[in-house]
Amino acid sequence: MSAPLAGLPATIQEVELGPGRRGRIHALPALEAAGFAKISRLPICLRVVLESVLRHADGERITASHVRALAGWQAQAPRTEEIPFHVARILLQDFTGVPVLCDLAAMRSAAGRAGGDPGAVEPLIPVELVVDHSVQVDEYGTPQALAGNMRREFARNAERYRFIKWGMQAFGSVTVVPPGIGIVHQVNLEHLARPLCQRDGFFFPDSLVGTDSHTTMINGLGVVGWGVGGIEAEVAMLGHPLHVLMPDAVGVHLHGKLPPGATATDLVLAVTETLRKAGVVGKFVEFHGTGAAALTVPDRATLANMAPEYGATMGYFPVDEQTLAYLAATGRDAADIAACRAYFTAQGMFGMPMPGAIDYTVVIDLDLGAIAPSVAGPKRPQDRIPLPGLKERFATLFSADPAKDGYGHAADQLAVRHALPAAPEGKSAPLEAATVKPPETAREHGSEAAPRHEIEMAEAAHTPNHDAADVAAEDIGHGDVLIAAITSCTNTSNPGVMLAAGLLAKNARARGLRVNPRVKTSLAPGSRVVTDYLDKAGLLAPLAELGFAVAAYGCTTCIGNSGPLDARIEAAIKRDDLICAAVLSGNRNFEARIHPAIHANFLMSPPLVVAFAIAGRVGIDVDHEPLAMDSAGKPVFLRDIWPRDDEIAKLLPLARDGAGYRARYRDLAHGEPLWEAVPAPTDRVYGWEASTYIAEPPYFSDFSRTPPALTPIRGARCLAIFGDSVTTDHISPAGNIPAASPAGEWLIASGVAPADFNSYGSRRGHHEVMVRGTFANVRIRNLMIPPGPDGARVSGGYTIHQPSGNRLTIHAAATRYAQEKVPVVVFAGADYGAGSSRDWAAKGPLLLGVRAVVARSFERIHRANLAGMGIVPLQFAEGEAVASAGITGDETFAVEGLEGELKPRQAVTLVVRGARGERRITLVLRLDTDTEIAYLRHGGILPYALRALLGSGKDAGRSG
Repeated sequence: MSAPLAGLPATIQEVELGPGRRGRIHALPALEAAGFAKISRLPICLRVVLESVLRHADGERITASHVRALAGWQAQAPRTEEIPFHVARILLQDFTGVPVLCDLAAMRSAAGRAGGDPGAVEPLIPVELVVDHSVQVDEYGTPQALAGNMRREFARNAERYRFIKWGMQAFGSVTVVPPGIGIVHQVNLEHLARPLCQRDGFFFPDSLVGTDSHTTMINGLGVVGWGVGGIEAEVAMLGHPLHVLMPDAVGVHLHGKLPPGATATDLVLAVTETLRKAGVVGKFVEFHGTGAAALTVPDRATLANMAPEYGATMGYFPVDEQTLAYLAATGRDAADIAACRAYFTAQGMFGMPMPGAIDYTVVIDLDLGAIAPSVAGPKRPQDRIPLPGLKERFATLFSADPAKDGYGHAADQLAVRHALPAAPEGKSAPLEAATVKPPETAREHGSEAAPRHEIEMAEAAHTPNHDAADVAAEDIGHGDVLIAAITSCTNTSNPGVMLAAGLLAKNARARGLRVNPRVKTSLAPGSRVVTDYLDKAGLLAPLAELGFAVAAYGCTTCIGNSGPLDARIEAAIKRDDLICAAVLSGNRNFEARIHPAIHANFLMSPPLVVAFAIAGRVGIDVDHEPLAMDSAGKPVFLRDIWPRDDEIAKLLPLARDGAGYRARYRDLAHGEPLWEAVPAPTDRVYGWEASTYIAEPPYFSDFSRTPPALTPIRGARCLAIFGDSVTTDHISPAGNIPAASPAGEWLIASGVAPADFNSYGSRRGHHEVMVRGTFANVRIRNLMIPPGPDGARVSGGYTIHQPSGNRLTIHAAATRYAQEKVPVVVFAGADYGAGSSRDWAAKGPLLLGVRAVVARSFERIHRANLAGMGIVPLQFAEGEAVASAGITGDETFAVEGLEGELKPRQAVTLVVRGARGERRITLVLRLDTDTEIAYLRHGGILPYALRALLGSGKDAGRSG
């Protein structure tokens, strides 16, 4: 716009953005100069959001009062205002991106059925989808592992990849980064993120939301962004602002210097522990101070990546010299880097703030000099353990009460070893991977079926550095490390810790050390650039010799794509109830996430992953006990092979080759034959071919152009009662699909053999699979199920149907309630929905008939997703819970107060009727904004957005 909005001062200025380059900006200092507010005291991350609000102020969706409210942010004020925030772009990964494409395709189909223009459903801002979540570690420890795993990936996901390719051509704003390039957040950091955006003659900061909670990793580059559910992302794509409650902004003052031997991973585990205890859930965190200024962008990105683990919306580092140095090191255009410096300087936002320069809600002080080597686990990333104390901590948990997060075993069983079952016919053989064939290629609309490329993959999975017979000779015990994975965007983006892992492997090989044969080892670099610098440093070979050969470029072990263990190992774990361990350089270690058979999962730096793979057990005090004996029979301690800081520093320039980054990212659409061979339909509206991977979701089955009246919640039954810290991993299906599960039974009935099930993540585009996996996690505990004779709670997705009293799977009970036309509700404890931002954790309950979730508290993203799907989030008053309310699950429920005009966070009444008579409980309606109330009235974000599009066409949204 050329003229300021009424009530706002003139802020459009033309500035110098480098030699011979000028551009227009919305100047934030002009607001302060006009006496509008003290902008220079605002946290930098809030100024970036303010610039977007100012730039999009149109007097309708975004008004002068919105600008004034954010510009006048007060550090200690109550948070009642909402911010309408337009982001510059959207980032997707394929597990969450495929459902987004399904929803957009369904919106096009619904638009056509409603007499509208399907082409009106089109992203109005750039959308980038990185295919990185579908590869699994089947082969490992050999030079053939990468190629073998990629062949399996393409065979398993042929239908999904065809659909992704359809979306790539159907939606002009969608860019796809093919499989085998790298992890979404690392590709974003190294390539996709813009130093500065330009549109319609204006320059403005890059900003984004992504359908993965670790989108926050980009905060390390000075880019504002966070994770949202797919449903929120879709609305942002269609030109609507995201409505965010005005946040607190927590300043984290870093000072001092990391001591020798401490890594960025150790720092982030300490920050995660500290900030979780401080309570930063839903808040913006901004790092500042001399310690923050000294951190490189990879170190900053490691800290920013873990924002979901410490609960913050963001973990932001302002743009400064380190930012520009990283942009240059990763091959960004010099003129764009110069423009970035000039822009942020003109806006008064360049440079790391020092203490006292910014008004923060609270400041947390952290001395980098106090950081020590650590790990975290065995179930939560915030549970930090000083490295020397791991042995004692594991022993304590081993015999602790399960109610106190222990494993409930007798202490004297910790040292007992168990023999592996014998292999068939008395011979040992490594686990054979199932033969994988791609499904039949469905006929394209109006054409013959595309050629079927059958890939037989019955090769044996490999274990490194030993003959197959060695496995049979092994026994197995509690605390044994069975998975050791250098994985995850958190650490593979950081050359310092990756080079340290390679150097430790080199030192270990020089002493003749090997990895215990029962350990499944893998290296999944976050991008091919990592392989380049490890190779140049001469470190790929020693890593491979220890079993850490490159297995994939993508998210693997950290999201549960660790692949199978040896069948005899899994049998022994089950037979003897063994508490075995995984060690990984990841960011998540929730129960059953890494592998369903492994109960203890520890996060640690890449070099420690290698060290514990060598040790083969977590019950070791690495300060006083040797990892192993060398080839001469002498003990080798961790300190003997730990790389010096100067050794790492000498190799770091190898990771700063701008030309290498440009070469790797020059042409992402071509060069991978497996991707280029994937056929795709070219219609504007998807044909919804018969598939067990992709199906038209039912959200628009009864769509009308005007929203129906809100149906009251009356006569509802309880579907489940959960305790504290139920994560989206517990709610939303992930990992392997058991044959003896509702989803497995449906697939078998649909003609899919168990060997071809693939994973829940790969089938997120099919609602019939996903709804059957909702609340079906093997570790979830429904408190409606009475304890067994031993007093232990039953795990798994079961419930009690009322009033029959029948014990059924949750899906079967929900189906029965639907047939009886009975709505259902779910009760939960604190932090309901913690973990990854998974839209199926809200979509699945909706399709099960869940009308409301009543909890002590909600994780930010999941609460918003529930609201976005039209499920009512309700919160107990402070100090109240299911137990204090006397709710047992056999009652009927009604919610009063949802009629008429609704207000954010208003009080409503839960009416409980049962054998004890009628009780009335006051709850808080956790619809936090007027926009969320509108979503509820429309039946969710998707119908809301489609009605807007059909009402005013493409002008319903704004880009930028």
